[in-house]
Amino acid sequence: METLFWFSLALVVYVYIGYPVVIKFLAAQPKKIAADDTHQPTVSILIAAFNEEKEIESTIRNKMALDYPAEKLEIIVVSDESEDRTDEIVESIAQDSAISIKLVRQVPRKGKTSGLNLIVPDATGDIIVFSDANSLYAPDALTQLVKNFADIEVGYVTGKMVYATEDGSIVGDGCSSYMKYENWLREQETQVGSIVGVDGGIDAMRRVLYETLNADQLPDFVQPLKVAEKGYRVIYEPNALLKEEALDDPDREYSMRVRVSLRALWALHDMRQLLNPFKHGVFAFQLISHKLLRYLAFIPLIWVFIANLYILDEGAIYVLAIIGQLAFYGLAYKGKQHTADDDAPVYYTLPYYFTLLNVACLHATWRYIKGEKQVIWKPRAG
Repeated sequence: METLFWFSLALVVYVYIGYPVVIKFLAAQPKKIAADDTHQPTVSILIAAFNEEKEIESTIRNKMALDYPAEKLEIIVVSDESEDRTDEIVESIAQDSAISIKLVRQVPRKGKTSGLNLIVPDATGDIIVFSDANSLYAPDALTQLVKNFADIEVGYVTGKMVYATEDGSIVGDGCSSYMKYENWLREQETQVGSIVGVDGGIDAMRRVLYETLNADQLPDFVQPLKVAEKGYRVIYEPNALLKEEALDDPDREYSMRVRVSLRALWALHDMRQLLNPFKHGVFAFQLISHKLLRYLAFIPLIWVFIANLYILDEGAIYVLAIIGQLAFYGLAYKGKQHTADDDAPVYYTLPYYFTLLNVACLHATWRYIKGEKQVIWKPRAG
C-alpha cells in the first residue's frame, strides 16, 4: 500500500506539476510563428445554433462589428431545427446587412457537428472560424486570429476565452485560476510546436483542411488533432479574446464538464493513433500527458486516498497526508457554496474546481465505458 500511495501521488504530481515543468523546458528554444498583422484572407464565420433567440442577435451583430473588411467576411448560421425565433432573427438581420449572412436550417435535428458538416461546403472563405451562439469577440479578435495564417505551417488557431458577468465585466482578471493555468500551458505548447486543446468558441482553421466528422465527434477537439496529424501547427493566440458568461450554477457547470469530458474521451479513442510516441514524438507525449492522463487523474487521486487510509499507522507523514487531503476536499465543499461570489478566495475556488473537474471525469469515464455518446446539445444558458 505504501508503494501504491507513493506511485499514485507521483502520478498526480506529474500530471499537474511535472508536465508543466517538462513542457517549459522543451519550450526553451521556441518555434517561431511568421505572423503578419496585414494578412487579411477571406473569412467565413460559422455559428451553430439551437433555440438561441436570446443570444443570436447580439452574437451576429458582434461579428458584424469586428475590425475586418466587410467584403472579406461572411457569416453562416446553421439552425439545428430551432423551435423559437432564432431563424426569424437571423433572416431579419441578413436583410439589412452589408456583410453576407446566410441561414441554413438542419432538419431533423442532428447536433452541432452535423450542422458544421452541412454548412462548411457553403463557406467561401479561405479561413473558417467557429463561434458559439453566445460568443462575443473583442473588436480585433479576428485580425489577431488570422494574422497567424501568414505562416504556411499554421493550420489551426485558437483564441483566449475570458469569463464575464451579465453586465459584461470580466471575472477574475479574465480567467479563473484554472484557465490561467491552461492558457500558460498552451503558450508553452505553442512554442514547442502545437497545442493539444482549444477553446471551441473562438477557433480558426484553413478551410481546405476541414474534414467531415461523425455526428458524435467533438469538432473542437478532433479537427485540431486531424490538422496536427497532417503536419500543420495548431497554435494559441492569446490576443484573440472571446467573452462568455460565467456559470455560477454548480449543477450546470458539472453537467457541462461531464458532457465535454465524455466527448473528449471518445475523441481520444477515435484519434488514438496520435498517442503513439514512436510515430508522433513530442506531440504524442503532450497528448498523453496533457489530455489522457488529465482525464484519468481521478484514478490515482482515489488510490492516494484509499492507500493513505490503510497506512496511517506507518508514520506521522501519512497522518499529515490524510489530514491534508480531508482539508483540501473540505475547502472544495466550501468552494461550492461560494460559486456565485465573484470575490470568493482562491483557496476555496481552486480546490472546488479541481474536485469538480475530476468528479466530472470519473462520471464521463463511466459513461464512456458503458458506450454512451452525446450528440445533441442545448444552449449553455438553458
